[in-house]
Amino acid sequence: MTDEPTGGGHARPAVPPAPTAAARPASGAARHRWVVDEPEIPFELDVLYEDDAIVVVDKPHFLATTPRGMWYRQTALIRLRERYGEPDITPAHRLDRLTAGVVVFVRDPACRRAYQMLFQERRAEKTYECLAPCAPVVRPRTGTVARLDPPRPFPLLRRSHIVKERGRLQAYEAPGEANAQTYIERCEAAGAAGSPGRPVCRYVLHPRTGKTHQLRVHMASLGLPILGDDLYPRVATRAYDDFGEPLELVARSLSFVDPLSGEPRLFVSRVPLGRGLPSAAAAPRS
Repeated sequence: MTDEPTGGGHARPAVPPAPTAAARPASGAARHRWVVDEPEIPFELDVLYEDDAIVVVDKPHFLATTPRGMWYRQTALIRLRERYGEPDITPAHRLDRLTAGVVVFVRDPACRRAYQMLFQERRAEKTYECLAPCAPVVRPRTGTVARLDPPRPFPLLRRSHIVKERGRLQAYEAPGEANAQTYIERCEAAGAAGSPGRPVCRYVLHPRTGKTHQLRVHMASLGLPILGDDLYPRVATRAYDDFGEPLELVARSLSFVDPLSGEPRLFVSRVPLGRGLPSAAAAPRS
């Protein structure tokens, strides 16, 4: 999937502290090259909610949650630390760099474990939305597809065994006991994409497990790859500073019972899907 817990319940996840001006060599030494040379991500990081314990943001496409590889200052974590001047801010979970949507950060170290365990123990409910082809479902090579309202093709439950090997870009499905489940609904038509223009629909995805790239793998396995996906079903080469074609996948809503106050929380992303797509086209029956 695209959403992962952080920290494993430990006191401090492995995320770097915010650098101070004094800590950065004035000459821009090679060991800090990634800080000064990385391209600007031209999208704002909006705050949906904040209190003394947490900050909830609406992460845009292309902005990593935490520093990794060439990305340091152009990450949600470092932007928040610099905006608030709070070096203890830490993510409670993560989204892939290419996925947009709701992410919770913990600002009070004393509250960190409580919020991280919400995600580790899967007590937070997440709903995603994506754009993908309006097309018949293809029978996957492994796993199962269960229609939940037959004879209609949707909603359906996709179950499979997903493997993600270290050093390999793509996760893949293999025979074996299912370790990944996604409930998938097909909604309205959302336009057309490609040449010639093929109809595109909005899908609502409810992950019941949290494997790496789960939603992208499951949609591609059904013959419905998410628009803008440069990994599934095939790896596509794209310049690191090309922000013109986002992955059309958004972590749309996140709900949970607040572990400190006991109050129900619901946060909804405002990141739009399909900017630039032509007007909606006819969709197949679902």
